[in-house]
Amino acid sequence: MSKVMDPSWEKVEKTTVSTKQNLSTLVADLKSLFKAIVLISNVLPVLTGFWLALYFTDSTFLANWHVFLLTISGSTLVMAGALILNNWYDVDIDTVMERTKNRPTVTGHFSLKFVLTLGIVLSAVGLLLLTLTTVEAAIYAFIGWFTYVILYTMWSKRRFTLNTVIGSVSGAVTPLIGWAAIEPGYHIVPIVLTLILFIWQMPHTFAIAMKKSKEYSLAKVAMLPVVHGFEFTKRQMVIYIVCLLPLPFFLGALGTVFVIIATLMNVGWLVAGISGFFTKDDMKWAHLMFMCSVNYVAILFTMMILVTLPVFS
Repeated sequence: MSKVMDPSWEKVEKTTVSTKQNLSTLVADLKSLFKAIVLISNVLPVLTGFWLALYFTDSTFLANWHVFLLTISGSTLVMAGALILNNWYDVDIDTVMERTKNRPTVTGHFSLKFVLTLGIVLSAVGLLLLTLTTVEAAIYAFIGWFTYVILYTMWSKRRFTLNTVIGSVSGAVTPLIGWAAIEPGYHIVPIVLTLILFIWQMPHTFAIAMKKSKEYSLAKVAMLPVVHGFEFTKRQMVIYIVCLLPLPFFLGALGTVFVIIATLMNVGWLVAGISGFFTKDDMKWAHLMFMCSVNYVAILFTMMILVTLPVFS
């Protein structure tokens, strides 16, 4: 009997399709729950901090591969735990906002109890793994976790426009985690990397807040553009970008090529920022600034690794 005429075969095909759809939904839910893009973008500075610590202490990766695995896995779990707890706490906001209404905490695909438990467990396991590198690395990770989960998500996000400043601390400590796994963090390089990330997050987040200002307003989240308007936000973005200008010169140990390229990137971003005062399409400009910010941090931190590879250094 042919497969076309066999009812049992048709049933198997339907089951297979259903299984694939369920798997696809599960993967999409996990990516949303873990905020995959945000998570990956935060792992890069950890990797950069770790690599530069090896470079400046004349250590080798092969001699520290086990520390690398603990550092990356531990920091990733801590950050994943923090992001999951953010989803758990912000479920009421996510229900209102268009860009977050399909998160599994909103759709009910994952129970809030499960999400809370998962966030706590991953955070605890991640911190434990980091203590197996150095206590200092674990402390930096905890500072980032506490700032993001408690001070930002639970305390300031809905109340103060300074929530962006507070939240920026959590992302800024990531290079210190990677560096401190190898060497104490009181070195000019990880400190400057932390400053770069702290300052960078302000115009980056403000650009997102402008793009989604109507949603934030509906959800009653005190983002700067919602409370003080676009023109005030634009001025703040330009001020923060200006603050980035001198920082590459403190990283001269990475080479002249790095300093020149980083400076040109700062100037280019500043020009894009100033153009916002003359634009007639604020949404288009906000998207431009968002794309500039995303590419800025990815290129900058990748370049730090590249210029210190043996073939270039």
